[in-house]
Amino acid sequence: MSRVGKMPVEIPSGVEVKVNGTQVSVKGPKGQLEHTFPEVVGIAIEDGSVNVTRESDDKFVRSMHGTARAVISNMVVGVSEGFFKELEIQGVGYRAELQGKNLILNVGFSHPVEFVPPEGISFEVEGRNDQIKVLGYDKQAVGQLAAEIRNTRPPEPYKGKGIRYKGEYVRRKAGKAGKAI
Repeated sequence: MSRVGKMPVEIPSGVEVKVNGTQVSVKGPKGQLEHTFPEVVGIAIEDGSVNVTRESDDKFVRSMHGTARAVISNMVVGVSEGFFKELEIQGVGYRAELQGKNLILNVGFSHPVEFVPPEGISFEVEGRNDQIKVLGYDKQAVGQLAAEIRNTRPPEPYKGKGIRYKGEYVRRKAGKAGKAI
């Protein structure tokens, strides 16, 4: 039995969970999320928590058991607390700024790069315009947008310039060796 799949998902106060067959919708103070799961998992609400069960021990069914429970848990946490990803910008002249809701990056190109946030996502720029925070209630959307921002100018291994996740280690290379005399 899946250790993750058999744990119940507690429903905090202020969060409403509806199960319609294999479709789960979660509504909370930060927003509303819906997801449809495969029919091999059973989803039920019992005693203020969501329980996920499986109908057989096939490999696919076992994998979907834990995945379904994790997705439901992320939906509940997202609409009640929300998720965020932090990015750092390193490099001379590299900076980020907000224009309304849009994020404008100046990262060494001949033009600024603009990111328009999808619904449910917002940006914060902190520090000396070198720290970006992507906030939202959908964990997948927050992670995807943070990855797209990082991919604009990924950190390079020689000087370490670029956009990286906060706390990410970038392996540095030595560069050219000096000329032997």
